Amino acid sequence: MRSAVRDGVDNRADDHADGRAGEPPTPSMVRKAVAVLAAFGPRDAECSQAELARRTGIPKPTVHRLVHQLVDCGLLEQSPSGIRLGMRLFELGLLVPRQRNLRDAALPFLRDLHEVTRETVHLAVLDGPGVLYVEKLTGWDGPPLPSRLGGRMPAYCTGVGKALLAYQPTSVVDRIVDAGLVRRTSRTKVEPGVFLRELARVRARGVAFEFGESVPGISCVAAPVLVERGVAVAAVSITGWSSRLNTSRLAPAVRTAALGLSRQLRACP
Repeated sequence: MRSAVRDGVDNRADDHADGRAGEPPTPSMVRKAVAVLAAFGPRDAECSQAELARRTGIPKPTVHRLVHQLVDCGLLEQSPSGIRLGMRLFELGLLVPRQRNLRDAALPFLRDLHEVTRETVHLAVLDGPGVLYVEKLTGWDGPPLPSRLGGRMPAYCTGVGKALLAYQPTSVVDRIVDAGLVRRTSRTKVEPGVFLRELARVRARGVAFEFGESVPGISCVAAPVLVERGVAVAAVSITGWSSRLNTSRLAPAVRTAALGLSRQLRACP
C-alpha cells in the first residue's frame, strides 16, 4: 500500500487539518479526505475505519472525523459492518466531461469490435504513469484480466499503454522510463533502450502489440486515438488468450476503429 508520505498526506498533529466547526477546510484536510477515499481498493466492498487509518497513515481520531464528514456529504456510506464509497462519487464521476464525451463517441466503435471478435475490448487514456480504463466490454470465454472500468494498469507493459506512449511528448516517456520499468512477467520489456525501440515500431506501424508482458498467457493489439498535433488522447484495444488471438489479423480492425473515433472527435465542436 502506498505510504501516506508519498501520497502527500501531512499527518502532523499541529497543522489543524481536521478543522473545527465553522472553519473552512484547509488544504491539508482536503488532502487527508482524498487519501481516505483513495484508500479503497477494487476488491473493497467495505472497509473499517481502523483499516482506512492503517492504509493512509492518518491517526484514527482524524479518520473518524473525516469519515463522519464524508458520510454527511454522501461521498461515503456507513453500514452496520463498515464504510463504503457513496453514490455521490459515482454521480460526480459521470459528470467528468472529457471522459464522458470520449466514451459516448467511442461506444459504437467498441461494440462493433466486440461483436465481430467476441474478445475483450478496452478504451483507455493515459493518467500519469499508467493507463485508466474508461470502458471495457468483456469477451466471451476470455481470460480473466486485471483491467476494470475505472481501474489502472502500468502504461509501459500494456498494449493500450504503448499505443498511448508512442504518441506523447518525449518528456512524458522520459519520466516513466526514469522512474524504472518493473518486470511484471518474464516477457516485460524493462530495458530502456528496448522499450524505446518498441515505441518507435508502434509509431511506424500505427498499432501496438502486447504478448504476455502484463499478464502471462494474454495478447493484445491496440491503436491510438489521435485528435490533434499527433498526440494520442486515448487508445482502443482487443485482448484475449495468446493461444487463440491472431493479433496481426485483428490489427487492421483495431486501427480502423481508432481512426474512425479520431475523425469523429476532431469533428466535434
